[in-house]
Amino acid sequence: MLPNVLQTSASDHVPVLSEEVREQLAVRPGETVIDATFGAGGHSSLLAADLEGEGKLIAIDRDPSVRAYFDRFKSRTGVQARLLRGEFSVVLGQLAANDVQADAILLDLGVSSMQVDRPERGFSYAADAPLDMRMDPSAELSARALVNEAEERELALIFRRFGEERYARPIARAIVRRRAERPFERTSDLAETIKHAIPTPARFGEGHPAKRVFQALRIAVNDELGALEAALPAAVRMLRPGGRLAVISFHSLEDRIVKQYIRLEARGCTCPPDFPICVCGHEPILRDLTRKPIRPGARELEQNPRSASAKLRVALKV
Repeated sequence: MLPNVLQTSASDHVPVLSEEVREQLAVRPGETVIDATFGAGGHSSLLAADLEGEGKLIAIDRDPSVRAYFDRFKSRTGVQARLLRGEFSVVLGQLAANDVQADAILLDLGVSSMQVDRPERGFSYAADAPLDMRMDPSAELSARALVNEAEERELALIFRRFGEERYARPIARAIVRRRAERPFERTSDLAETIKHAIPTPARFGEGHPAKRVFQALRIAVNDELGALEAALPAAVRMLRPGGRLAVISFHSLEDRIVKQYIRLEARGCTCPPDFPICVCGHEPILRDLTRKPIRPGARELEQNPRSASAKLRVALKV
């Protein structure tokens, strides 16, 4: 029998934009592929199939529970593969520093279905669970610590910046008032506090009232945007000429970072327009293959509603 972690719903194994990723990365036998966010291994399984038994795949993930998924992936595909546990920007930086090269790199950002669907991880406002949200359970900072210890101003800034929450200040104020009575321990306690902190009409808008705050806390706890900013240049350093980088993002903050990075590295001279000659010496190292992000089609949206916000951007190293 496989460990209980593998006894999950089919949604755990539905990789977002799978055919589009496969087409854009165009993996060929003999190449080196890096799946920097392995998760349940859905994308890796498809990319490994294109290796046809030749080449290798390097999987990266900070969540220790992916080991069971990786072992099953490796036994099923038979591909030469290894799993490196750690935050992907750190691992990619280490690989780049050791001159490891790759032909295709995938970053599938955000929280995975296997994390959201396991209530004990505390990522979801839809189930009562310990307030946690750490992708790496051994990490020091948890959502519980952040909610109970951060100053009101810091909480409001997190909610506004990472969740684009319009009621960030009253929500932060309500949290500080509530925790003075007793600390937050459960996701349900936090969700109820958020719900009652916003105007009544706003409670019936699009999605759950706590959606943006939970997203913001998860991003802050796991430093997701900082990791992405560090991972992109490390990944590009590793790519061989002609290699491809594919990034799937799920909200505007991530997508903006990816878009701006690719466009910057796809430009030549970055000097101001009024400079008579180039003094920056910057040369393009990428070619933007997706001026507009690739979005899920109607069929995928019907089969996997969680893919609705996904955006895929791809760049080629020149």
